[in-house]
Amino acid sequence: MERFLKRFYPYIRNYYGYFFIAFLATILTAACTAWGTYLVKPVLDDIFIKKDTHMLVILPFLVVLAYLGKSLGMYVQTYFMDYIGLDVVRKVRDRMLECLLALEMEFFNKIRSGELIARITHDIGLIRASVSNYLAESLRESLTVIGLVGVVIYQSPKLAVVGLVIMPLAVYPLSRIIKRIKNISKLNQEKNSDITAKLSEIFNNIEIIKASNGEELEKKNFASENHKFFKLGLKVTIIGQLSSPLMELLGSIAIAFVIYLGGSEVIEGKMSAGAFFSFITALFMLYTPIKRLVSIASAWQEALVAGDRIFEILDREPQIKDGKKELCPPIECIRVDNVSLQYAATEVLSHVNLEMHKNEIIAFVGKSGSGKSSLVNLLLRLYEVSSGCISINGTPLSAYTQKSIRDNVAIVTQRIFIFNDSIAANVAYGCDIDTDKVIYSLKKAQVWDFISSLPEGIWTILDEFGANLSGGQRQRIAIARAIYKNPEVLILDEATSALDAKTEEAIKSTIADIRKDKIIILIAHRPSTIELADKVYHFENGNISLLTS
Repeated sequence: MERFLKRFYPYIRNYYGYFFIAFLATILTAACTAWGTYLVKPVLDDIFIKKDTHMLVILPFLVVLAYLGKSLGMYVQTYFMDYIGLDVVRKVRDRMLECLLALEMEFFNKIRSGELIARITHDIGLIRASVSNYLAESLRESLTVIGLVGVVIYQSPKLAVVGLVIMPLAVYPLSRIIKRIKNISKLNQEKNSDITAKLSEIFNNIEIIKASNGEELEKKNFASENHKFFKLGLKVTIIGQLSSPLMELLGSIAIAFVIYLGGSEVIEGKMSAGAFFSFITALFMLYTPIKRLVSIASAWQEALVAGDRIFEILDREPQIKDGKKELCPPIECIRVDNVSLQYAATEVLSHVNLEMHKNEIIAFVGKSGSGKSSLVNLLLRLYEVSSGCISINGTPLSAYTQKSIRDNVAIVTQRIFIFNDSIAANVAYGCDIDTDKVIYSLKKAQVWDFISSLPEGIWTILDEFGANLSGGQRQRIAIARAIYKNPEVLILDEATSALDAKTEEAIKSTIADIRKDKIIILIAHRPSTIELADKVYHFENGNISLLTS
């Protein structure tokens, strides 16, 4: 608990005013609850026994006032604590995405996207419950317990000893239950991540699932994971709900003794009926907040586990450290000097050496997996070299800020990324939208004829992944995005693989038009594309050789 609060303190420290208002509302709720139980004594003694008509007028009004104060306090406290909880969740989600976006590609290769989605949605949702509900409720119920205990002791210290004996007796079994719940909650949240990851995988691969008649297989696999999640959830319920009957049993024993002893006191005239019923009402009401506190303690375990999972991300340092120097155009030369790269234990690039200069078109050829895209990823600093050095204009890549490197480089890959936004926003992604420039880029990418025929033109909203476009149209929009950026280095990784021969020739003409003052890297298999290159490097098993120059 202490570690949890310490971790989230930076996110909640700016809400002192709201906490103070909620605290005052909590005091009002607890005080009015205790006052309501105390009013049982004058109601019985003064109205029903003494038949006091003056109190008959006053006491009903006081009862209404007590419950009005309790309701008002709960409403105010709930509003301000929900505001704090929702705003904390907003800030933590923003911070978590910021941390994730700063991490290296290797991290995303190892962690399933569904796992990350679960942490940024489900786990952070549990944090909201802890801040908005558990924190406020534990304070309110604790103050209510204090108020009711005060009424119990005031009415009869002797009976209070018997009535309150339940609390120390229940501590050990309840602590065992809470510890067990925390362990199961961790497994439960991990299984929830598995389910989210599986759903993400299904929806991202729905086309191949349907094409391969994989629906039954996916249903079977998901049902298996879902059943495991069900069993863990059931186990949490079985163990978590033990606390309530345990408290009920011990409470009933204590109340039975109180009724016997208190009844004897009333019969013997040592205690008034009103005082006894005020005592017994307070005692009955006392077990409700105590049970609620136990339930909160159990529910806190999920929040504690969620906090650990969230801070696994927030505390993680990016493996690729940012440089401090800004890369400013023009880029005259890129030098790759004895560079090697390993993924896990596999070497994908081995002692690679090459140079690229402004106004050159360089082609990388070779089989899939030979290291072509890996070298491009190093140029973008998506990965860090295992050994050797890549330099731009004589300065090591690691000395530059990653943003300034990527501001000067544009890439079109075989995997086309289309966002659920307008065509203009997709073309200008990462930059401000300039309508004329968008249209120019679409024309250069040989896709303007199609776009101009749409009712909304460049403001047409594209479906997720560009599902309302053909493969060739998606590829040309990706090329338009690269042209729009007007980069110093343009990388085309099989960028014309989905295009027909006529469109490919037009794109080649565009490349020839825009090559001035740029370094263009072509990763291709088609001889017709490679013929544009001034130099051709052949990749094989992580090694390269210069074919033509």
